[in-house]
Amino acid sequence: MSGLILVAEDDENQAELLRRYLEQDHHTVVVARDGHQAVESARRHQPALVVLDLMLPKMDGLDVCRALRAESDVLVLMLTARSTEDDMLLGLGLGADDYMTKPFSPRELVARVRTLLRRGQRAQPAPDPMLRAGPLVIDPIRHEVTMAGRPVDCTPGEFRLLEILAAELDRVFTREQLLARMHGFGSYITGRTIDAHVKNLRRKIEANSREPEHLVTVYGIGYKLTAGRRDAP
Repeated sequence: MSGLILVAEDDENQAELLRRYLEQDHHTVVVARDGHQAVESARRHQPALVVLDLMLPKMDGLDVCRALRAESDVLVLMLTARSTEDDMLLGLGLGADDYMTKPFSPRELVARVRTLLRRGQRAQPAPDPMLRAGPLVIDPIRHEVTMAGRPVDCTPGEFRLLEILAAELDRVFTREQLLARMHGFGSYITGRTIDAHVKNLRRKIEANSREPEHLVTVYGIGYKLTAGRRDAP
């Protein structure tokens, strides 16, 4: 079974590796780089499972686990470079559902995720797979997009771009980062292709494509998706 997975990992290379393996297993992945962002992302996206690194900046994984458990029964797979029994028992005592010590095999992690999701399926309601940016809603399962309830017709490339941006709302992506995430659509994709997708999407989702509120250019860097200032286009 698949679901929306939150990966809370400050090591960019490790987070990217986990994202790729989990997406290959048909999960939708949201990445958080620090503890505060992990808690906020969990509240926003309501993931089916959190892959939680113990050593996070700003707020460590133990405190994140405490915060998650105070608000929900989301599944938690805790990761740490520390291997003492006390650390393991503390993490499990705070409510983590499983525990892995670094270094580990990404394939084993994916297998653990599958097992946890199957185990939690009976106890938890089905997670909401939707990705939202204010009135903009992306459904990764049905491959549908709506803006304020109105269907938006997207090409596969446009849909994938929205999915990437919506999974990490307000994060600025460079064209190179977007190209790397969209590489599966073919080697013909270039920076100009990204710009063309953005231009076309703005016509479809913005009230005024020349003054976008949702699909925003961050000059000199790239693009980000935001909830916008208004409730409707």
